[in-house]
Amino acid sequence: MNRPAFSILAGYAIVVLCGCATHELASAPASPDSPWQPSQTASGEIQPGRAARHGLLMPPGFTLPSNSQIQVRPPDTAITAQAGHAYGLAELIDIAQSANPDTRRAWDTARDAALAVGITKSTYLPRLTATVVGGYNHTRNNGDNPSISNGGAAGDAFNGGVTSFNNLVGGVRNAGSGAGEIQTVGLEWLLFDFGKREAVLAAMRQGQIGANILFTAAHQKIIYGVTIAFYAHAAAASRVHWLEQALENARRVEDAAQARLKHGQGTVVDATQAGQATAQTELRLVQAQGDVENTYLELVNAMGISPRTRMQTENVSDRPLMLDDTRLSDAFVQQAVSRRADVLAAYASVKAAQSQVAAARSEFLPKIFVTGNVAYTTGRLALSSVPGVGSDSPPTLNLSSNALSSVILGGISVPIFDGGMRAAQLRQAQDRADSASATLQKTVDASVKQIVAAENALHTSLSAYSASGRLETATRTAFDAAYAAYRNGVGSIIQTSMAQNGLLDATLSHSDAYYAALIAAASLAFATGSLDQAPAEYAP
Repeated sequence: MNRPAFSILAGYAIVVLCGCATHELASAPASPDSPWQPSQTASGEIQPGRAARHGLLMPPGFTLPSNSQIQVRPPDTAITAQAGHAYGLAELIDIAQSANPDTRRAWDTARDAALAVGITKSTYLPRLTATVVGGYNHTRNNGDNPSISNGGAAGDAFNGGVTSFNNLVGGVRNAGSGAGEIQTVGLEWLLFDFGKREAVLAAMRQGQIGANILFTAAHQKIIYGVTIAFYAHAAAASRVHWLEQALENARRVEDAAQARLKHGQGTVVDATQAGQATAQTELRLVQAQGDVENTYLELVNAMGISPRTRMQTENVSDRPLMLDDTRLSDAFVQQAVSRRADVLAAYASVKAAQSQVAAARSEFLPKIFVTGNVAYTTGRLALSSVPGVGSDSPPTLNLSSNALSSVILGGISVPIFDGGMRAAQLRQAQDRADSASATLQKTVDASVKQIVAAENALHTSLSAYSASGRLETATRTAFDAAYAAYRNGVGSIIQTSMAQNGLLDATLSHSDAYYAALIAAASLAFATGSLDQAPAEYAP
């Protein structure tokens, strides 16, 4: 190949190679204001690369294609099979702990932490490696004469002699080949490192403790989430129940207004106002029914089951509440903080960070090690060469060897200078330990705040429940009196409507305060780290 053609080919190759990286820009969105058109398989699964010019294409606009490989979970057959059964809170929590994906993720994280401890412990053991290397070699000379330069007359005579010899034999071709392999077994064993591996292992064990704590915390969060969602759904269902009763009262008032109008004792305005009150109650009922569906979806989502699963929940509207004004003692708060999952996990992080500081310090100390190697070598080489002066025939040289060797070495490695890298790593470990301590203190303070806030919320909700109960009793008496007076032609529709609305608001407030107290009790139990055993004085 001549030089110009080679240059053109080399330039073309360079251009192609340089364009490989930027060529992938074609698989990115074309512009910031145009939809992305991905490449798809026959099932709709998005795959790397640009969209094909034929086959499945993305619809116009910014709607992504449907991937048929992604399936929506079907309803839980074990739940739907028990039609008519009302699930209690304990049953729902038990289902959630098995079905919620968060528990599996936390379990996997805890297992990974345990494996990390095992990996760290393996550094105490020697490392054995086996290696086999083999190969084949072949060379061939096309017979071209070597160029030998030797100045003077002697050199000219020698060159002429070589030329005459090659002309006589017609040129000699050289060939050589060989094959061989090496089999080795190596040993590496770190005997002593002044506590680095011990410190790293301690840090990994603290990490495992933290992962196990967070596994428990994941279950606590699920229990708390299901509890809150269960009570929120029960509160929404209770609102529907009371609104249905309020709708019956509104219709009674409307029937009384129509009866008075029919007998000439009432007015059209009275009948219209009564009908308006009925319509307003119907609207509030429809909205409350929508809230029931939304809270039900929140409940099944907290459980981690399919949203398409339908079930009935237990009615807990008649649970007695204890209204004693008892406060948590400082000793109880101290005990509660010390068993919270987030505080325990933060404490484990502090211990792990302190161990990392010890590991960083050990990098300044020497290491004692031992290493060994056992090797077995086999080889075979055949070479045909140019004959020497005075030789009758070209000699053939055959080389073969089989060798077994072994070596074991022991030594000490002393770090001297690394540009300050170890000092910087030590400072980083110390900073992380200081940050972990600060995080622990902040977590403790936040825990105390959450406990006190939950306790106050519980007392407030219990007081509101008691006050709303008295208000409901008073408004019910007022409504009954206003309704009876209106039916007898004494009262007015305005007073009756006001009494009706007051009764409805008081009833709903009493119901909401009841479930708010249950939620507050659950929040206090979660804040104190005792969801499975709430304080006796707050047991709802």
